[in-house]
Amino acid sequence: MKLKLREKYNNLSLSTKVSLFFSLIAGVVFILLYNVLPILLNYPPDTINTEFDRSVSITYYAFQWLAIAVSIIAIVVVYFKLSLKNLDRWWKNKDYKKDTVLKIRRKCSVFPYQTYMIIEIFPILITILILSITGSHPEILIFKIGTIVLSFSTLVGGVLLIVINKLLYPFLVETSNHLKIKKTNKLLSLKVKLLIQLFPGILITALLVSLIGYSTLTREKGNLLNDYYKVSLNNAIEDNKEHIIENIQSIDFSSYLMNNTDFFFIEYPDGTVKTSNGSELGSFFIKYMHDLSPTHENRVYDSYTIDAQGVIKTIEYQNQQYTIGIYFEILSFETFFFILLWSLVLFIFNLIILMYVTRSVQKDIEMVVDGMNNIIADPSKITDSKLPITSNDILGDLSVSFNSIQELTKNNIEQIHANQDILVERERLASLGQMVGGIAHNLKTPIMSISGAAEGLTDLIKEYDSSIGDKDVTDEDHHDIAKDMQVWVDKLKNYAEYMSDVITAVKGQAVTLAEEQSVDFTIGELVKRINILMKHELKNALVTLNTYMHIDEKIELKGNINSLVQVINNMISNAIQSYNGKPDEKIDMTIYGEDRNVVIKITDYGSGLPKVVQDKLFKEMITTKGKNGTGLGLFMSYSNIRAHFNGNITFETKEGKGTTFYISLPLE
Repeated sequence: MKLKLREKYNNLSLSTKVSLFFSLIAGVVFILLYNVLPILLNYPPDTINTEFDRSVSITYYAFQWLAIAVSIIAIVVVYFKLSLKNLDRWWKNKDYKKDTVLKIRRKCSVFPYQTYMIIEIFPILITILILSITGSHPEILIFKIGTIVLSFSTLVGGVLLIVINKLLYPFLVETSNHLKIKKTNKLLSLKVKLLIQLFPGILITALLVSLIGYSTLTREKGNLLNDYYKVSLNNAIEDNKEHIIENIQSIDFSSYLMNNTDFFFIEYPDGTVKTSNGSELGSFFIKYMHDLSPTHENRVYDSYTIDAQGVIKTIEYQNQQYTIGIYFEILSFETFFFILLWSLVLFIFNLIILMYVTRSVQKDIEMVVDGMNNIIADPSKITDSKLPITSNDILGDLSVSFNSIQELTKNNIEQIHANQDILVERERLASLGQMVGGIAHNLKTPIMSISGAAEGLTDLIKEYDSSIGDKDVTDEDHHDIAKDMQVWVDKLKNYAEYMSDVITAVKGQAVTLAEEQSVDFTIGELVKRINILMKHELKNALVTLNTYMHIDEKIELKGNINSLVQVINNMISNAIQSYNGKPDEKIDMTIYGEDRNVVIKITDYGSGLPKVVQDKLFKEMITTKGKNGTGLGLFMSYSNIRAHFNGNITFETKEGKGTTFYISLPLE
């Protein structure tokens, strides 16, 4: 049974869940208010849910609160359904487009606090409106009820804020998994959030304490005044019976009354009412006097509150009945306002203390956040300075943990730098070793050619030496010998230049990557070095490198040519390996200009890059060669192009069809 209910609950939409929770919380609060309000506000006995109640208030007390509860819950539920329909739709369809995800996250951030404000303000407006229409409530009573409703609405808003945040948690988790968040857009500070969540408790405490105090004071003082005025009424009647009946306003009652706001009144047999000071009695007071006071020891109440009351006595005069009484105020509105004002002062005092505490908490957390952001922004600038430990609570533990993380991060970065230097050097030496092997093979041909040229020159020298003085050797023969010698000399020069180029290229690549050698070089020189250094590897793999030049070879670039050669050679090597040993394949290298940039495009038609590699390329060291690769090549290539040339590397790839890398170098 439990599992079925849980499954049904999980299948409900967000708007339905929020509506159910709100209806449950609001229902409990309305039942509580329904039963507590008459006690807090000292409703006179027999004035609610009775025929008397219906006759003076149009409808019963229970119906009034039922109308208030239904109106508020219905309107707020409609608000939930309309406000959350986009979230309901998104959760059902799960659209992970960036703009959509951002809108969903923003809605999740704004909605709880928007709801908090609506629930705090809206119920009090509905309550005042319905009580004004259906009840005979005086302004002071409506003010008191509104104050209580405001405090409980704030409580409901605070509880619902927690519930909604919990219900929105899966949405935030789901969207965060599909959105790279470097920094949140703070709509509210932590201090404000804490204040919002703690505010209801302080407000309710202040208001309830003031109302309970006021209610208790009113009840006790009312009982005392009732007893006193019963005696005063009897004495006044005995002393002035005929005069009261004949002309109540001609008698000085000051000796019988405690306050100048209190007065005597008389109801004549015909229903006419006269008072000693010319005031008028309200319809509620007169009806209560007729219908209910005989059953409550002749005690009369002025409205749905005991702030003003009366005592009465029925007498017979000349065979007719007269009702004489005293109307007295227990506590005035000024007294109520005074109590409320002091409660407000205490509330503000507690709120200031709360603001200080929340500010202190936020400041401690912000120190840790700022420290974390500094580490993220530039890990190389981690210092030995530590956060101060200013408390022995969880915030102090947070600072201690941050200091430990900072120390570990610093040690790890130092170790990473050390390991990185080792990896870079190994990669460079491995590349250099592979390159030197190829160069050694390439140098065999010119060396053997130089050796052959030397032997040819030696033979010509001997021939020329033996021809000296020989009359049969003509001048033309001498010219032919010299011409042959020049041919061999030219060949020697070409072989020597080729060997010089090879040595220059190898020497350039033999320097460490840490050395900064920013020089001017032409595109033609760059291509020449690439061809020299990659010739052997291309030949062994039976792969052809096609170079297409759509730019002037004499255009100059400035930077570390050795780093650029190594980057391009690394990409060509990767392109060769993409064919997995398959012979008679090709690699296209196209160089062209685009928007004040030189673009070097290197295309292979091999296996392409897997999705997992595409997502991590240039961001971390990753390889498709298993144990045979370090993943450092392209990672360092990207770093070199960014650092040495202020350029960029991008790529396009399709699995099974090949990969194209674009090296973009800005022209100065």
